[in-house]
Formats: sequence, structure tokens, C-alpha cells
Amino acid sequence: MAELASESTYRETARVLKEWTAVNLSHTTVGNIVRRVGKAQAQADEEMVTELDEAASLPEGKKVEYLYAEADGVFVRGKEKKKSLEVRHAVVHEGWERNGKRVALREPKVIMTTQSTPDFWKEVQALTAHCYSLEDTQVVTNSDGGLGYTAEKFQEAFSQSNLPVLNQLDHYHVSQALNRALGGGQSEYKDGIKKALKDHNLDDFMLWLDTYESTLDDAKRIEKVKAFRTYITNNWERIFDWREVVENPPKGARSLGAMESNQRHISFRMKKRGMHWSSEGGEAMVKVKQGILNQTLRNVYVKHQHRSARKQREVKRIVRMSEILRNPTRPSVGVKQGAIGLYTAHSTAMGHLVKSFK
Repeated sequence: MAELASESTYRETARVLKEWTAVNLSHTTVGNIVRRVGKAQAQADEEMVTELDEAASLPEGKKVEYLYAEADGVFVRGKEKKKSLEVRHAVVHEGWERNGKRVALREPKVIMTTQSTPDFWKEVQALTAHCYSLEDTQVVTNSDGGLGYTAEKFQEAFSQSNLPVLNQLDHYHVSQALNRALGGGQSEYKDGIKKALKDHNLDDFMLWLDTYESTLDDAKRIEKVKAFRTYITNNWERIFDWREVVENPPKGARSLGAMESNQRHISFRMKKRGMHWSSEGGEAMVKVKQGILNQTLRNVYVKHQHRSARKQREVKRIVRMSEILRNPTRPSVGVKQGAIGLYTAHSTAMGHLVKSFK
């Protein structure tokens, strides 16, 4: 039910269950179930973090030559006026694999939470430490450089690796920033700036941007250009293609930038139709999403449901009482009465029945 509710609204989920099954629940009950299931996944993540903190040594995990990670945040409307919830989202994978013409991530794993930035990175670190032994792994990361997603955060989360963690500035966000500063159309200035960024030539970049700024007389447009210059210069060392930095990139290596498409899992469910989320409800929903994508949701929920014999008896009693209270009452029809005629032909079926009673 929680998996169904992760794709549809609570009201729609309740309607589908009523029409296609014998289950009749209110949308409020569906929401409570999502909270309960999401809480089970959240508790499993917290236990994983605690286990890593208390462990005397790192757990033994899978060894890979390369590991890729991307992280970003997406904001959804909160229930409090003019307040939003940031869903912090990370994707970790082992590379790419081709299925026909389609290319997919190999062994992707995600972390989603509305909790604080330090808690988010603790979960990322715990997840990778439980899955991988990264001592000899080259970790390649990608982000927009925003608050909470800096190169230092990735370095700390993947400090298990003995190699420097590569962190490149997300090309999609660079392109967005360029369009905000110079507009969406084509121009000689944009082409020159793009070439300077590709060649990693800071002098040419500054020359093209200064030349474009000199043609402006609107204060707002000039401010946008200055903001773009600051963004690029502050992240200049992170503007590169990781495949040109490592000595032997793996066969079929691709550029990073899977985060935007993966964030559709969140935006499709949590941002459409003017939805608003409480802190508890938002956290539960993203944890359900995470559990589905990582294929852990069912196992952690079943584990969470393990109870003592006394607790099991109490739950069964509550379930029985709820079923009794939910069943509609039916009017009594009394005792059914009937009669068997004694005077009938012996050759008939009724006659044979009468003879059997004698």
C-alpha cells in the first residue's frame, strides 16, 4: 500500500484499493500507513549510522575500481506558511551499463532525507561503508557546489578511500547559470565562454565575460553577469571532465549528471498539484521512495514488525475488534421453518425421503 501511495495521492490510493480489493480505507489511514512504513526505513538508516560509529573497524564490502556519487537538494512546499522542506538526495553507482540503446546506472543506490545536512552525509557515508571497501577505489563525485554539497562534504563522506576524491562542478548547473547571465539564445559571447570553460582557460573566460558586460547598460543584467563570474571563479578548480583527469578511464565511461533525472522521483510525487508536506509526512514519503529504489523497504518493514508474543496477541485482539466494529450490522431474519409432506406417492423423490425416516 505504501508503494502504491508513493506514486499516487493518498485519496487516489484509497479509491484504487476500494475498487480493486476488499480493503476499504480512508485517505488519512493511507497516510498513517505511509508514515509507519517510512519510519521503519528511517530507523534502519539510523541503526546503520550508529553501527558504523560504534564499530571497531570498517565492515568488509565489495571492492570496485571506480565509484561515482552525486548529490543535490530539491525543495517541496511545507505546511507552515512560506516555509519549504529541502529533500537532500544522493545517488551512488558503479558506472553504466547498456541495455539495447538505453544506458542505465549500474548498481545505483540512493539516500533521501529531509533531516539536517550533517545527518544526510552520515547516512551517505554509512551506506557506502556498508556496501563497499573503498581503500583502493577512485571516487568521482558531482554537484552544483551549493551550500551543503561542497567538495569538502564529499571528501569527508568518502574518506575511506586512500585516493583523492574527485569533485567536478555539475555541467547542467553551469549551463543554467550561463543562460541566466547571458540569456537563452545563441550568441558569439556564449560560444566563446563555453569554449573557454571546455579548455579550462580562465583568461579567455574573463575576457569574453568582460567584453559582454561592457555592452550592457541595465543594472539587473550586469548583476546577473557578476553573479555568474563569482560562481565560476569560486568553483574554477572543479570545472573539468573526470575522464580527462584519471589515467585510465573505464571502457564506456560517461560524463556525470544523473542527479536531475533521478530527482524526478521526488518532484513528480511531492511537487505537483500544489501539495504541502509536514516534516513527518515529507520524511516518511522520501524514505518510502528510497526503500523502493534500493529494494530494502519490504525487508526493513518486516524486521520492524517483529514483536514479542504478548505484543502479537495485543495486535491480533485490536485487529479483531476493529474488524467487528467495521462490519455493518445485518437485521435478523429469524429461524427458517419448513415441512415435509407425508401423503405423497411412494415412487416420487419425496416419497423415498419419507420412507428413509421410518
